[in-house]
Amino acid sequence: MQKIAFAVGRQAFMLFAKTIAVLSFVFEIIYELKHFVLQRKITRLILIRQILFTGFEALTLIVFMAVAVGGIIILEGNVILPDFGRSKFLYTIIVIVIIRELGGLLTAFIIIARSGTAIAAELGNMVVNHEVESLVSFGISPVLYLVVPRVLGVVLSMVALNIYFNAAALAGTWMMANLFTSIPVSEFLYKLFSEIAMRDILSSFVKSLFFGFVVAVVSSYQGLQVNFASTEVPQRTIKGVVLSLTWVIIFDIIITAIVYLV
Repeated sequence: MQKIAFAVGRQAFMLFAKTIAVLSFVFEIIYELKHFVLQRKITRLILIRQILFTGFEALTLIVFMAVAVGGIIILEGNVILPDFGRSKFLYTIIVIVIIRELGGLLTAFIIIARSGTAIAAELGNMVVNHEVESLVSFGISPVLYLVVPRVLGVVLSMVALNIYFNAAALAGTWMMANLFTSIPVSEFLYKLFSEIAMRDILSSFVKSLFFGFVVAVVSSYQGLQVNFASTEVPQRTIKGVVLSLTWVIIFDIIITAIVYLV
């Protein structure tokens, strides 16, 4: 019994210590944000490269997936309800499924798969190659130089890609609906915007901000936790993916509950 109590206490202490470490890392990022604007062009160059990789290079995949999702909604709807394209339920389903939920979630999943893994692996290799240690020896904050530009880049890209996803998904929905029933664009947009409330737009925007921040912070933290062994890099990368997915879903539930239930 004493051994069980000791093991439980040890796990609780380790969990508490990890929580404090992660919160300290988050607060350090927030603190260093105000110094980022005053830095030289090299940190801004890292920000631009992160936006290009996370946002611009993923745009084709985002648009393709969004159009496919919009088309699938129409296909499945017509199986259940004939003339689904002209049904009033179409616009309600579009708002609930795409704008409220799938837009942010699927965009976050793509960013986790592309940018989250890349950030964790890149920072982990920098630790193994003693590049982070070199920055510290020169008095340069690794968080300010390496983490903050990546966090800002991922957050800005997440917001932009979420907007593109929603727009492409709506376009895909309209195009697929026209294959079954002719719907003028003006009629489609009028009925769609009649269903969209301000809290739907606010919810989508807030989710994209939190999702981007969570993915970037978790991936950066896991990458910097590598302890000078190259075999740890893939392990930390996978752990970053799992934790990012978990926290994105948790924040999605929390934000949805706050916006629509409170």
